[in-house]
Amino acid sequence: MGTVNLERAGNPLSLKGELLRFVFEVYRSTGGAYPALEWVDEKPSPDDFEGFRRVYGPFLEFRLGKEFDELYILRRDGEIAGTVALVYELEGRDVWWVPEEIKNEKTGLIEFFMVHPFYRGRGYGSKLLDFAVERLLSLGKTPHVVTFPHLDAYGYYLKRGFEKVMDYGGFVVLRKA
Repeated sequence: MGTVNLERAGNPLSLKGELLRFVFEVYRSTGGAYPALEWVDEKPSPDDFEGFRRVYGPFLEFRLGKEFDELYILRRDGEIAGTVALVYELEGRDVWWVPEEIKNEKTGLIEFFMVHPFYRGRGYGSKLLDFAVERLLSLGKTPHVVTFPHLDAYGYYLKRGFEKVMDYGGFVVLRKA
């Protein structure tokens, strides 16, 4: 079956190269739908790693170094099978995609939630999401997700007990019920 471990990344920036390749595999498997790269005028082809690296690399570095409060990596036999990040220190942070109404000390965001396409359908997403929800609750935070309504993830979150709180620009904000 293989060894599966969930580990907290002590130095997320040290994983940038490995994570960039992982995220690119997710990007490829979704035909370029996720990550959405909504700030890019001309999105790279889902087969263009170098184009993806140029566009997404600086954003990933920002997220790893300045945005995520905690990053967890699910590994199967040493390979990244999934990721989830928590953001809960929202005050004073440049998180333009989070509505002011939920930027408070009670909000915890689940971010960077992805499963490698090879490992989908094995329960790893459920394991990561359950862990993230429990971790935020243990910190006294209310779990939230900011996503896009057109992504498959939107329906997944609803099935997993999240409820829509509001539309915000092109995003939708969900909260664990």
